[in-house]
Amino acid sequence: MFSFREVLSAIQSYGKAHQFIMQHKLWKWILIPGIIYCLLFFTGFYFVWGYSGDFVEYLTRLLHITEWVQDLESSWLSFLFILVAFSVRIVFVFWYFSYFKYLFLIVASPVFSYLSEKTEAILEYREFPFSWAQLGQDIWRGIRMSFRNIIYQTGAILILLVVSFIPVVGWITPMIGFFIEAYFYGFSMMDYSCERHRLSMAQSIQFIRQHRGMALGNGMVFYIFMLVPVVGWMLAPSYAVIAATIDLQHKKLI
Repeated sequence: MFSFREVLSAIQSYGKAHQFIMQHKLWKWILIPGIIYCLLFFTGFYFVWGYSGDFVEYLTRLLHITEWVQDLESSWLSFLFILVAFSVRIVFVFWYFSYFKYLFLIVASPVFSYLSEKTEAILEYREFPFSWAQLGQDIWRGIRMSFRNIIYQTGAILILLVVSFIPVVGWITPMIGFFIEAYFYGFSMMDYSCERHRLSMAQSIQFIRQHRGMALGNGMVFYIFMLVPVVGWMLAPSYAVIAATIDLQHKKLI
């Protein structure tokens, strides 16, 4: 289970992150990765939405589901079929979010690591020594953590994909997928702080599981950001990093 207090704290940390960005003029660190994210996300989403529809159509024709529904001539059954097909496409979109998210986190890892470090340095009035060797180790650790999360999340999404074909029950799969995606995205944002405090992967995983409400809340707001076209896509990644860092400020990481 998770703490609703931690979920609320993670949500509120976005407001603190906005004030922090305004006060310390961090906009260049927000906009540069945001623009790149926005362009890559929009391009990928366009192809995934189109091809997911083609996949659903191909599968229904292969299994002769379309002909079966047409032969029955039932408006209710046709309606159920449309809802199931839509649920499957939504699951594919969530799946795309998963892989795109991790790819972007790997590519932008140096920027987000620096942004998280800079946030904590300002909050605690201290400086963290920079090391190219340490940066390389952190990037490699981030890649390994991303692949670990991909495996776990892929398993969950595959199960949802199967369940989404079940009428009525399949309708709730997008909502379940949303919470799974939110948790793993918040997980990634929290891991930047865990990494900086030299927690091993196992220690980081254990810590975040103990505070899964923080991960869930952080990821939930991220996806709400993503509902705002362009502006939300540009702001969401960096805001999530800073919000997670602020939220973890008073947590004992070591």
